[in-house]
Amino acid sequence: MLIAQMTDIHIGFDPDARPEELNRIRFRATLDRLLESPNPIDMLVLTGDLTDHGDKDSFEKTAALLEKCPMPIHSIPGNHDTREGLLHAFPETQVSGGFIQYAVEQDGLRILFLDTLEIGRHGGAFCETRAEWLSEELDAHPDTPTLIFMHHPPVVSGIGWMDPGPAEDWMVRFGNAIKGHSQIRAVHCGHLHRPIMTTLHGIPISVTPSVAPLVAMDLRPIDPDAPDGRDLITTEAPTYAIHRWSDGNLLTHYEEVGDWKVLAKYDVNLQGMIREMFAERQ
Repeated sequence: MLIAQMTDIHIGFDPDARPEELNRIRFRATLDRLLESPNPIDMLVLTGDLTDHGDKDSFEKTAALLEKCPMPIHSIPGNHDTREGLLHAFPETQVSGGFIQYAVEQDGLRILFLDTLEIGRHGGAFCETRAEWLSEELDAHPDTPTLIFMHHPPVVSGIGWMDPGPAEDWMVRFGNAIKGHSQIRAVHCGHLHRPIMTTLHGIPISVTPSVAPLVAMDLRPIDPDAPDGRDLITTEAPTYAIHRWSDGNLLTHYEEVGDWKVLAKYDVNLQGMIREMFAERQ
């Protein structure tokens, strides 16, 4: 099974741009690449900040671009979204206890979608109600391999202006909920607009880079009272992930979207090399 993940699209950041806003151009290019690629995608997951202001118009524009996708689409909110806007555009999305979180099982993999939105807050949130739901889901399926999607990474990345505090209550609460659950194969997030990999209680945590412009790679401390002219946002290429679930193993690929030249094709000239590579397998 192949699960594509796109995150931080931010439609509506510049809605009056002519002829079209940059974020929508980047999203269309990323979708086109995904749909034109040779990879048979079974599911597309959108991990938050689909829009920049959470308004219905931006959500409707996002949903319209996704109409050409033949695979099921699962969405969760980010801090720039609203639950009302997301449910308006994707009315089939499930809600539990007032939060957009739900479970899907396919090909022996259980996928949990979490809601880390707190309206008016840039950083994440994970209250007792959400933590209880997650704990119940994990306790009920201890032997089923599980993948978690959420918008906010429950870790500190070192990108100071994007990070939460080092031990915010919501991160501790999430960490306690997943601790000791060996069935969790990975937690995939968005929000930070950069590729990041780490662990939490021995569980792999990764951040998929954004479709919208990326956050600059600068790990120096930042002073909110002293603007220093550093780069914050860049036009690095939009990126998406493909998570491959096969034979009980979960593996992630990332692809940047842009123009490139093909330097080699599989034809008779390279058939010998391919045969040699297969022949040396053990």
